[in-house]
Amino acid sequence: MDEPVPAEQPDELPEEALPEADVTRLEIDGKEILLIGTAHISQESVNTVRRVIAAENPDTVCVELDEGRFRSLNEEERFEDLDLLDVIKKRQLTFLMARLALMSFQKRMGSFTGVKPGAEMIAAVEEAEAQNLRLELVDRDVRTTLLRAWRMTPWWRRAAVAVSLLGGMFEKTEISEEQLAELRQTDQISVMLDEMGEYLPSVKKVLVDERDLYMAHKIRTSPGQRITAIVGAAHVPGLIRYLQQPDIPEAAEAVDVIPPKSLVSRGIPWAVPFVVLGLFILGFFRADPEQLQTAALAWVLANGTLSALGAMAALAHPFTIGAAFLAAPLTSLNPTIGAGFVTAFVQTVVVPPRVSDMESVGDDVAHLKGLWQNRLARIFLVFLFCSVGSTIGTFVALPWLLELL
Repeated sequence: MDEPVPAEQPDELPEEALPEADVTRLEIDGKEILLIGTAHISQESVNTVRRVIAAENPDTVCVELDEGRFRSLNEEERFEDLDLLDVIKKRQLTFLMARLALMSFQKRMGSFTGVKPGAEMIAAVEEAEAQNLRLELVDRDVRTTLLRAWRMTPWWRRAAVAVSLLGGMFEKTEISEEQLAELRQTDQISVMLDEMGEYLPSVKKVLVDERDLYMAHKIRTSPGQRITAIVGAAHVPGLIRYLQQPDIPEAAEAVDVIPPKSLVSRGIPWAVPFVVLGLFILGFFRADPEQLQTAALAWVLANGTLSALGAMAALAHPFTIGAAFLAAPLTSLNPTIGAGFVTAFVQTVVVPPRVSDMESVGDDVAHLKGLWQNRLARIFLVFLFCSVGSTIGTFVALPWLLELL
C-alpha cells in the first residue's frame, strides 16, 4: 500500500457547533465527511454527538458498530437470550468468554462516569431516527476482529493476549470525564497506540489499523454528500490517513476475512495424541506388561485427577467433577474436543444458569467472588480449569510413557 498522504489541516467548525478537539471536517471525493472522536463512556461525547447531528443535519450518519453490537445496544439484547448449550456444541465458548471480558471492562469503566458503554452510539442512532437520516453500520464484525487478532498473533505471544484480556476484567483504575477529555486528544491516543504496537504489534494492527482501513472504506462509500461518522477517538488519526488516500476496496475486503489456523495451531492438537498413542504402541511391543499397565494408569490418573481438581476448584457439580475425571484421559487423545467442552456441557445441563445470572454476569465477572457465585461465570471457570488441568496432566504423565521406549 502507498505511503499515507500527510493530512491537511481540517476546516474548523464554528465555535457554537462543537468542541474543536473532538471534531474533524474533511472534503473527500466531493463529499463532506465529519468525524466525531468519542470516548465510549463519556457523557460529553454523548452531548457532542447529539449536538453535531442536530446542527449538521447530514445525509448519512455512520456509527462504529457492526450488526451484532447494534442489536445488542439498540434492542437491549442480553445474555438471557443466549442458548448456551448451542454455543458449547459449536465450540464458541472461548469467543463468548472474550466478549464477556471486554464487556465487563467497559461496564466497569462506565460505572466511574455513570455512562453506559456505547451511549454515544445509541445517541447517534436515536438522532438519526428522529431526523429520518440514513444510518450506516461501518465497523467490522467483532468475531472477525477477535479471530484475526488471535490467529495473527504468534503462538508464543498468545498467552500475553489472554492475560491482558483477563486482567482487564479486574482492572481497578478509575477514570473521570476530565481524563477522558485528555485521552480524546490525538497526541495522547497516538502515544497509547505506539506503546501497544511495541508490546503487541499484531493485536494493535488488527484492533486499530485494520478497522481504520475497513471503516474508512465504508464511510467513503456511504450514500450521501454530507456524512457524519461517530467513532472512538483512537480511530480518528487512522481514518484521516486512509480517507485521504485513494480508496482500495480490495484492501478493505482482505481485512474482512478470517485467516485459517496456522500450521502450528493445527498441528499441536494432533501431535500430542500421535506421540502418546505412538508410545503406547511401542510399549506394547517393547515393554513388559507391568510397565504398560503403569503407564496407562499414570495417563488416566494424571489427566483425570488434575482435570477433576480443576472442576472442584471451579466449585462444579459432583456430576461435572466425575465427568472431568472420565473425559480428560479420552479427550486428551482426541484433538477435535477438549475436556473443558465436555465438562462445560455437563455443568450447563446439571446447573443451568438462571435468568438473574444471565442479567448480572457482566457485573459479576468483575469481582473474584462473583465468578464463583454466578452460574454462567462458573461454567466459564469449569471450562478453563478443566482444560488447564487436563493439559498439565498430559505433561505429568509423559515420564511414565517415555519409560516404555
